[in-house]
Amino acid sequence: MTARTSRTAPSSLPGALSAGASPRADLIADAALGLLVERGMRGLTHRAVDEAAGLPQGSTSNHARTRQALLETATQRLAVLEARVLGLNALPGGPGASTADLPGMLAAVLHRHLSGHRDLLVARYELALEATRRPELREFYDTAGKVRFREPLEAMMTAAGSAEPQRHALSLIAWVEGLMFSCAAGSYHSAVPTEEELRTGFAELLRGMLGT
Repeated sequence: MTARTSRTAPSSLPGALSAGASPRADLIADAALGLLVERGMRGLTHRAVDEAAGLPQGSTSNHARTRQALLETATQRLAVLEARVLGLNALPGGPGASTADLPGMLAAVLHRHLSGHRDLLVARYELALEATRRPELREFYDTAGKVRFREPLEAMMTAAGSAEPQRHALSLIAWVEGLMFSCAAGSYHSAVPTEEELRTGFAELLRGMLGT
């Protein structure tokens, strides 16, 4: 989740996460994410990405020579797409930002993700599970999440008046991720809560943490 403050500079990120992507790099990464959704981790190969992207054989290998590099490319692109879909730049996180309807803003963000971009969630779960088996991918995956989502959310909670922003951000993330999994791949995969239902849930959670 992205906010206006507490953002780590791009130069501090590892590997592809700090590099500007070219159109071809984005095409390769998008094809890799699509394969993860359609075929799972076993279906993600350099040759399959070339075919899915409509590129000459060897194009993906030229961009990402190893499987680790290909996974990092997919992880970086996923973080960019999720940040774009969630549109969290408008959420409070800086001095003077209004938190009057924080539940409503969060509900709109989450509903947009759940109702129109479930494929991104499925791809994220594939990468998250693979990261449990690859320490080098774990570090890259965690850094992407920390910079783009966790730290900005902690800033948002600080702006909202939280006395324990790190702990409260963790609670909020856990609640959101539980909903995301349930609606994308769990027992509620065929049902998405309404925006108003999500707003009520966020209001209850934030009331308990902030006492408002």
